[in-house]
Amino acid sequence: MAEIKALAARQAHGLLEPFTYDPGPLGAEQVDIAVEYCGICHSDLSMLDNEWGISAYPFVPGHEAIGRVVGLGEVAQQKGLQLGQRVGVGWNSHSCLHCEPCLQGDQQMCTSGQPTIIGRHGAFAEQVRVHWLWAVPIPEGVDPAEAGPLLCGGATVFAPLLDYVQPTDQVGVLGIGGLGHLAVMFLNAWGCDVTAFTSSPAKMAEARSLGATRVASSTDAAELKKLARTFDFLLVTANVSLDWNDIIAMLKPNGKLHIVGAVLEPIPVAVFPLLLSNQSVGASPNGNRAQTDKMLRFAAQHGIKPLTEHFPMSEANAALDHLRAGKAHYRIVLDMNL
Repeated sequence: MAEIKALAARQAHGLLEPFTYDPGPLGAEQVDIAVEYCGICHSDLSMLDNEWGISAYPFVPGHEAIGRVVGLGEVAQQKGLQLGQRVGVGWNSHSCLHCEPCLQGDQQMCTSGQPTIIGRHGAFAEQVRVHWLWAVPIPEGVDPAEAGPLLCGGATVFAPLLDYVQPTDQVGVLGIGGLGHLAVMFLNAWGCDVTAFTSSPAKMAEARSLGATRVASSTDAAELKKLARTFDFLLVTANVSLDWNDIIAMLKPNGKLHIVGAVLEPIPVAVFPLLLSNQSVGASPNGNRAQTDKMLRFAAQHGIKPLTEHFPMSEANAALDHLRAGKAHYRIVLDMNL
């Protein structure tokens, strides 16, 4: 097939430049998707700058894509997808479907899984190719221009709700940014009493408008201590170091601290307080395919969509600078114009 136009960085911290590549023949289980929109996630920045030490160059970012199916492999044709159908792609692009995690329904933890932007070209491009499992149909009621961030950020914060959170729970969300603002909206619609924790006073009023019952400072030790033994579940969406002892102390007995932000520093945890109150600390990646489908249906039913800013894809470098400077409100979406 014809070469695909994309944007790629040649080195860590490099600018994105025009790039073309030959995707090769379409595999039997693969799907080609013509990209219409692609969100920018902080993970794109981390990979661009090789913060995790696993990037390869030239590097094409992009793992929050929305587009139309333009190619179906022989097996993919039998999986309910249709040419022209609108689908989304998130962090995952391939799962084997025969390893133990896959057979248990945890395809996002496949032992030979392939992330969309690790070891392959992502969706800052005319087309992106994925395994049929991860070409996720976009339901009616979800705005395709705003849906990209749901495929990564949305699925990441929604999956723990399905696993751990009851509608009657008191839940705290630490970090009101790209992940956290979605978590507040989902939890409010889920029926929870939601407290939004942020280090930015400017975000407090907006957190309430998104559905938080109350807001609090994530850096004020005195305020955190006043909330001791308040929460059934605390969701950490930030990727920064926090006062973990004061945060864990806010959990009720049987409470859970759950981390979805990519915190790179070790977290000191005193085991004895956890033991006495049967509390736990955990973390999770993106959701599995069934959880992702449920998240999209839930978003459609409750009118939930991320707060986004749009840039043309040709201005991806400016969009990345906007994110790097902490100015994104709260997610950025690139509109295809390559």
